[in-house]
Amino acid sequence: MTDFTLETDADGVAVITWDVKDKSMNVLSLQGWDDLDACVTQALADDAVKGIVITSGKKDSFAGGMDLNVIAKMKESAGDDPAKGLFDGLMKSHGILRRIECAGMDPKTLKGGKPVACALPGTALGIGLEIPLACHRIFCADNAKAKIGLPEILVGIFPGMGGTTRLARKMGAMAASPFLLEGKLSDPQKAKSAGLIDEVVADPLAAAREWVLSATDADIVKPWDAKGYKMPGGAPYHPAGFMTFVGASAMVNGKTQGVYPAAKALLSAVYEGALVPFDTALKIEARWFTHVLMNPSSEAMIRSLFINKEALEKGANRPSVPDQRVSKVGILGAGMMGAGIAYVSAQAGIEVVLIDREQAAADKGKSYSEGILDKGMARRRVTQEKKDTVLGRITATTDLDALKGCDLIVEAVFEDVGVKAEMTKKVEAVIGDDAIFATNTSTLPITELAKASVRPEQFIGIHFFSPVDKMLLVEIIKGKQTGDVAVAKALDFVRQIRKTPIVVNDARFFYANRCIIPYINEGIRMVKEGVAPALIENAAKLLGMPLGPLQLTDETSVDLGVKIAKATKAAMGADYDDTTDEVLFFMEAEGRLGRKSNSGFYAYDDKGKRQGLWDGLSERFPVADDQPDLHEVQNRLLFAQVLEAVRALEEDVLLDIREGDVGAILGWGFAPWSGGPFSWLDIVGADWAVETTEALTASHGARFETPALLRRMAEDGSTFYGAQAAKAA
Repeated sequence: MTDFTLETDADGVAVITWDVKDKSMNVLSLQGWDDLDACVTQALADDAVKGIVITSGKKDSFAGGMDLNVIAKMKESAGDDPAKGLFDGLMKSHGILRRIECAGMDPKTLKGGKPVACALPGTALGIGLEIPLACHRIFCADNAKAKIGLPEILVGIFPGMGGTTRLARKMGAMAASPFLLEGKLSDPQKAKSAGLIDEVVADPLAAAREWVLSATDADIVKPWDAKGYKMPGGAPYHPAGFMTFVGASAMVNGKTQGVYPAAKALLSAVYEGALVPFDTALKIEARWFTHVLMNPSSEAMIRSLFINKEALEKGANRPSVPDQRVSKVGILGAGMMGAGIAYVSAQAGIEVVLIDREQAAADKGKSYSEGILDKGMARRRVTQEKKDTVLGRITATTDLDALKGCDLIVEAVFEDVGVKAEMTKKVEAVIGDDAIFATNTSTLPITELAKASVRPEQFIGIHFFSPVDKMLLVEIIKGKQTGDVAVAKALDFVRQIRKTPIVVNDARFFYANRCIIPYINEGIRMVKEGVAPALIENAAKLLGMPLGPLQLTDETSVDLGVKIAKATKAAMGADYDDTTDEVLFFMEAEGRLGRKSNSGFYAYDDKGKRQGLWDGLSERFPVADDQPDLHEVQNRLLFAQVLEAVRALEEDVLLDIREGDVGAILGWGFAPWSGGPFSWLDIVGADWAVETTEALTASHGARFETPALLRRMAEDGSTFYGAQAAKAA
């Protein structure tokens, strides 16, 4: 069975159809490359063929990209020289696409070639756009749900099958930058306006057939193959082009802080490629792409953000019980969190009952969904019919009897054990015996909350991150008595609402908060020690953290930190470390609660725009004359998080290192370039990690003590993913 098939009609149009039979969307494999090459070669050699159309057998899509496992196979096949294997594999792929592009034309006269068009039924991503870019004209269906683009940069690589070189030469470096450096995706109409594709039509296959039958020799010569080609916007040695590349370099370094290798490599491939003929530019692109693929950062990002993330979303750790998809969900509490859960549930086609004590509060919670949908309508992404349908699924009420028939309850009321216990008892008296009760708590132990339930095996934690409609991660927490059906129900619900789930065992702060709170505390602790706040914040950003610990505190609110500190002290007693309390309590007393009060560790203007660090902080906590080394600050901030992740694994709170890495990146933005805490430890090595934690322990205390697991790994030379692979085998 082949992924590409060829049929030639009576008019001499050879239609090459891409259809991977066991996939809902086409992905390109090594075998697929060979199949495509064979079809193209056959069509070009057949005198009866006047032109070629490449299309998809899928109804609404052309391709979702390349099977990233292909990269691993290229490395493996090269044995002791993986870089050579990758480069040779890439050049073979370039040869196939170049064969499509040149289409048999005479290299000197640029005549005699056969026109090649691409007919896209819908979505075309990654290699699914790189193949069309090698064709002479791209036709796409007028499919508003389709996405066109090159998102490779988002998983730590860049378009390396000619997409970088072709798009930059087609559009110019400046115009191509949002699609190459940001992975911007567009619907067909916007893709046409931008210049990514050529035509948006009702029937792309028919239009492509018609075009290839009428195309002339001039129609099929790509601009970069024609004599006198000049790069749009100017080449690097042109005054305008020079300024473009200077600006692009500054932009890349500003956004990536130098920790994402793919962005810098992409820019280098475009810059260097623009100085040489097209075929040489493809070699340069292949070399930079190989360079990126050999970087452990890219391997880690691909593994965590593509392979592991996809596995978790498909239910890698789901119990073996029948399908538990949710048909009707009851949400208790219509505040910000409950309102967000209601929206994503209704958006996914689930019937929603949104409960609050006052009808006005319940209605306000429903209006949150209306506000999001109105913004979508303003951007022409949502129709009035769609808005009415989604809102029609949400019933806002104060009547608990409306929860009858719900197969899942999500409680999102005030973070208080007593309040939650009272609500649990009231609701369980109304709902059916098979319904699952989930609490959306960020800190309270699930096993403790389940004591209020008469059916603890059906009680589980589902921890959403705010804002719910934007955050991709959901943490599912098993109490000591939580059963498999409850876990499956939670997983199936999270998959329904198109989020990524991780499952952890019950413990204080679960997994995400367990790791992020020490990061925040370490930053605040350094403020008290006299470390310059700017050094703390910038050290974090140079690590690839999206927010420094002080800015993150402002975003989540200072008073929430105070509340967590008080609750933790009450629970831990003499074991509680109160080092950071002085700073937090001072900020609360000053009324500087963060963004919510337009004042916190940062100063804000009247519109809430951040203006820089607050000067008054250094008056209360003076900056020391002697400042620590940048790397020491970074190590403290990183290991504060990483060591908690390792301890969570040791203590069986975290069940799977894949969930630990994916959860860290999606949950709190842990340095995505690293692939997550466990991938990062594999990159730096357990030996170095142990040496560094021992030094940090000697300088800063027991919180940096080396976990036994990490010490054993340093002794036997093992790695987390090496152990994971062995376990799987």
